[in-house]
Amino acid sequence: MSDALLQVRGLTKAFAGTTVLDGVDLDVEAGSVTVLVGPSGSGKSTLLRCLNHLETPDAGTITVDGELIGYRRDGERLRELAQRRIAAQRRAIGMVFQQFQLFGHMTALANVVEAPVGVLGVARSEAESRGRALLARVGLAGREDAYPRQLSGGQQQRVAIARALAMDPQLMLFDEPTSALDPALVGEVLEVLRDLARGGTTMVVVTHERAFAREVADTVVVLEHGRIARSGPPSEVLDQLSERRAPSLD
Repeated sequence: MSDALLQVRGLTKAFAGTTVLDGVDLDVEAGSVTVLVGPSGSGKSTLLRCLNHLETPDAGTITVDGELIGYRRDGERLRELAQRRIAAQRRAIGMVFQQFQLFGHMTALANVVEAPVGVLGVARSEAESRGRALLARVGLAGREDAYPRQLSGGQQQRVAIARALAMDPQLMLFDEPTSALDPALVGEVLEVLRDLARGGTTMVVVTHERAFAREVADTVVVLEHGRIARSGPPSEVLDQLSERRAPSLD
């Protein structure tokens, strides 16, 4: 058995009779960065959403640090957990979406503090102190009292990253975190991801940013038609894609 932090075995998912994930196996080691690439419709975002049970798999298992996500074993059968238990499991799995999904009526700091206080029961003073530190970490020191409408898209996405980190997750998932940004703002978000990678944060990232994947990823995984077509070091995998002139990062 693998001792990977994240283990995916035989993951299958279909929508309206169309198979989107077809028996995916994936291991992600603690402290590593795995980048998922592939053409539109290859199953990248669905795979990411299955990892924290936002989508319910049709078959297969996902474990994080040895804990089965979304299910409990009942003999040889799997039974879905109650929503409260699934929500508790998600605390260990931070997720950053394409759209920022910030609370518009809350300041940047309040967005970051909300979940630690409301979900984890952290004292507000402690949560605010950590929230300020996280906002500084993503380059937003001094913008704690700004509302989302007062921030650029890149700044809003950095608040979303700080918000996810505030739950101290074991695993961070990023679903095309720069796709909704103007090109001029992409770099500032990618730099935050680079910093997280340097700090040993375990990440699974769906992205079209080839240079970022080559620079930061430990492993690049290519999905095609819901299956892993190839997986390996970024230089090896990305060079193969270039040689094929495949649209696998589009």
